[in-house]
Amino acid sequence: MRALSLVCTLNASPAPSSSQLLSEQISAELDKLGVTTETIRVADHDVRPGIGTDMGDGDDWPALREKVLEADILLLATPIWLGHPSSICQRVLERLNADSSETDEEGRPLLYGKVAAVAVVGNEDGAHKVSADVFQALNDVGFSLAPGAVTYWVGEAQQGTDYQDLDETPEAVADTTRTLALNTAHLAKRLREHPYPAG
Repeated sequence: MRALSLVCTLNASPAPSSSQLLSEQISAELDKLGVTTETIRVADHDVRPGIGTDMGDGDDWPALREKVLEADILLLATPIWLGHPSSICQRVLERLNADSSETDEEGRPLLYGKVAAVAVVGNEDGAHKVSADVFQALNDVGFSLAPGAVTYWVGEAQQGTDYQDLDETPEAVADTTRTLALNTAHLAKRLREHPYPAG
């Protein structure tokens, strides 16, 4: 099985990123389960606004879209900004929406059978709200979600500590990350073996 992680930090490489760190920790858990993982920082690419699969010359989304279509699992990792997913995460969701009307050879929506999960980091409350927003969008375009399909860390309000600044990963975050990986990989395997019925 293959997993693709799209890291939606606002910072391009090589700037450090808490979203990237949590994404890498999830990938490490998926690796233990035999899932091949790839991580891409979306800010390193020119992903145009819009809801098309290709927004014209220079748009990097078509190449990223191919990776989404090749993967069994999609992880979106996002920081919380002003109580919402990052603008880059929102743009990815909008671009994924272009595939909601596409179907496979048996008439099923193109993204059916793929499983998604979410990682959220921030210095304020709001991880449940952000994951709910992203969950709904992912499900609307065809992804399935396993139980416990989110892992997150939020620091104390009005403080400056980032997830990447912690001396060690909190046990609760590590446990939640492990559960996300186990359940997501399990569901992806089941859907590969037993696809949704054609309409």
